[in-house]
Amino acid sequence: MNAADTAWIMAATALVLFMSLPGLALFYGGLVRARNVLSIFMQCFGIAALMSVLWLLAGYSIAFGEGGAFWGGLGRVALHGIDAASLRGNLPEAAFFAFQMTFAVITPALIVGAYVERVSFAFVMGFSGLWMLLVYAPVAHWLWGGGFLSDGGIFGAVGAHDFAGGMVVHETAGLAALLLAVMIGPRRNRTTPPHNPGMVAMGAGMLWVGWFGFNGGSALAADGTAAMAIAATHISAAAAALSWAVWERIKFGRSSLVGIVTGAVAGLASVTPASGYVGPVAALTIGVLAGVICQEAVNLVRNRLHIDDTLDVFAVHGVGGIFGTLMVAAFGGGAWGAQIGALALVGAYTLAATWAIARAVALVVPMRVDAEAESNGLDLSTHGERGYDMNS
Repeated sequence: MNAADTAWIMAATALVLFMSLPGLALFYGGLVRARNVLSIFMQCFGIAALMSVLWLLAGYSIAFGEGGAFWGGLGRVALHGIDAASLRGNLPEAAFFAFQMTFAVITPALIVGAYVERVSFAFVMGFSGLWMLLVYAPVAHWLWGGGFLSDGGIFGAVGAHDFAGGMVVHETAGLAALLLAVMIGPRRNRTTPPHNPGMVAMGAGMLWVGWFGFNGGSALAADGTAAMAIAATHISAAAAALSWAVWERIKFGRSSLVGIVTGAVAGLASVTPASGYVGPVAALTIGVLAGVICQEAVNLVRNRLHIDDTLDVFAVHGVGGIFGTLMVAAFGGGAWGAQIGALALVGAYTLAATWAIARAVALVVPMRVDAEAESNGLDLSTHGERGYDMNS
């Protein structure tokens, strides 16, 4: 065991959990109507709790067991055979388990942004649990657990490279979000603005800080790769925030707070798969392009395709993750054929499995709340609470 590496991974674990709770919850919560803010917090908190339990019971074994090319098997169910002395590389396996668990938490939580303000809580929990086990965990095994897309797999000695989750996290979540937005249908009122842009900015800031653990921790060591990944992460976020704001000014004559912080998140998502393979100058390029590309993807999904991916999960995370995965090859961190091939295979599997899981869960619990509940807001109709009590 290496004590320095272990200490860093434990710190990174806390940072990645901080991204979900409270970072993503605040970021998403500020973007919805005031009558739905608590439903966002509830969904993010419930997902964090459920994914953690499922990761222990089966998810970790599926993703990082030694079952074969397509899944890790069930040999590590409930951490069977693992104790305080067990190592994964030079880390305690318990630390590696916990770090990877936080990725399994935030990935289905990202999808929430696609169907907020109209989805039933039972569907969120049922879908998210099955999706993590049947989509996220297998894809993590394919790329990070020695599966068929990694080095030595179907693409030969140099397989697909995804340093911290361009495909495993952002492509899967983005594509699932887009499909679910189509399946569940648009909100009845799509014109309401974010109720608290300040909350959005606070959440984005927490995501930015937590992303240092997300990308830097993926080096699985306290070394130069981790340090360079953190530097690249920060520069890409800063560059994308600026390019988003500038592009917004060119197109609309003003730059918005929600826009600049969304740009930062786009830069973070885009650099994620490449962060361990590029330096700050390449990250600067990725960020500048991401701010424009992801903003145009928002326009495409909203205004041309008329899909109510409410909080732009696909445009920011899906497009950002796919773009960043291609940038791995562009900057020499991987082979073009492997990167494109893996994107196609992961994308096809994600769409097919997401559709099947959503349909199966919808047979048991309603996918969408009724019109009255949607009009009154999910805070009161689903959870019996209000985010803001003006009489207290």
